[in-house]
This record gives sequence, structure tokens and C-alpha cells, in this order.
Amino acid sequence: MGVNVEVETVIRRPREQVSAYAADPSNAPAWYASIESIKWQTPPPAQIGSRLEFVAHFLGRRLVYTYEIAELVPGERLVMRTADGPFPMETTYTWNELDPARTRMTLRNRGEPAGFSRLAAPVMERAMRRATTKDLQRLKSILENSSQQEAEPLQKLLSLALRPRHFHYFWRAIPLHCWMNSSALPSLTCK
Repeated sequence: MGVNVEVETVIRRPREQVSAYAADPSNAPAWYASIESIKWQTPPPAQIGSRLEFVAHFLGRRLVYTYEIAELVPGERLVMRTADGPFPMETTYTWNELDPARTRMTLRNRGEPAGFSRLAAPVMERAMRRATTKDLQRLKSILENSSQQEAEPLQKLLSLALRPRHFHYFWRAIPLHCWMNSSALPSLTCK
């Protein structure tokens, strides 16, 4: 009996932002609770054929395994398969745009445990479902809160600019065409 766990969540961020962060294996330890570290065996960035060594803890065991990226369609799908590890496993991420500001991310883990792990497959599947659900919630929190944290300095700056005694100096110091280009607002490096 194999394991097959599929979990999804909706993240209030554009698909490109969600997929870029999640598809970068270097970010995995930040949002996967069980992953302690990753080590690139091939040079980054992620591409078909890239190999990564993961060190993880699951069900009280330390696991070391190597994933190889088997499929990568930027912004749509990433498939990684174990090239070396305790048992064959495949992890698939898919990203679907619900609207320009929301993305449905699906994470699927499936594999064929062998030996004792095969007997424990039902327990492993339940534990994987719980862990994967929490991991996607952590990813959602990181991505949804990161943009808010990046926006806070600009919001503070604008609130200062709108105070009567600062208004004149603030608006005079920044050329009009910079304010018309909203992408220049956060950095204020418009020329």
C-alpha cells in the first residue's frame, strides 16, 4: 500500500510570486517544519535535472534523501522525485490563478514505502497530511505577511508626508513623474 497525500490552500498573492518562492528549494526550510536543511548538489537555480539533498525529521526519524527535479513549468508546476532516500517519493506543486491577487497551491506527496515502512503506510499518510497542511499554512502566512511588512515603511512615510508641516517639503523633494510611477514608490529611486 502506497501513500498519496494531496493538500491545497488559497494564498492571497499573485501566482508568479507564490510559485517563485515555493519553487525555490532554498526557501523550503522556512516553510516546511520537518526540513532541517537543503544542500544543492547541482548549481542553482532550480531546473529540470537539479539535485538537492534534504535533511528532514519525520515521525521521530532523521531522514536524508536526494530529490531530483523531474518537471518544471515556471508558474504552473514543479515535480521532484527521490533519486536516493529511504523509499521512492514524488512531490508535486501546482499553482492555479484564481484571480490576479489569489493563487491556489496544491502540494501532493506520493510514494511506495518498502519493508517496515510499508506496514506503517496508513500512519505515515495521516502524519504526512497533518504536516503538509501545516506547511502550506506556514507558506501562506510567510507570503501574505511579507508584502504587508514591505508595505509598512511606505505607509509610514506617506502618513508623515500628509502631515501639514511636512507636506510641502516632502512633495517638493520627489519629482512628479516618480509619483505617477507606482513601482517607484517603495524605493523612491526614480530618476
